[in-house]
Amino acid sequence: MSRFDDLIHAPTRLSLVSMLAATDWADFKFLRDSLAMSDSALSKQLTTLEEAGYLEIRKSFVAKRPRTSARLTPQGHEAFAGHVAALQEIVARAGLAVLPD
Repeated sequence: MSRFDDLIHAPTRLSLVSMLAATDWADFKFLRDSLAMSDSALSKQLTTLEEAGYLEIRKSFVAKRPRTSARLTPQGHEAFAGHVAALQEIVARAGLAVLPD
């Protein structure tokens, strides 16, 4: 089902959700470096998406160092798929071809 999602559509969150959609768990440092974000900016976006039920955050320790990871929840995957479908419909209405995977 296609549904434009204002929460996901913000450029930073769209990039973040698209990265998480392609993996199971993603490490905070990997996300931060891949998206060229500060720790605080990424943390804020993760919290926003977690509060919406779109992702799960896991905190653990590796060699006595804290490690934060995130993954999309089933609701997050569904919201992302719906948002992508809505964007594809917008593009199709404009008469532009959507490239297949």
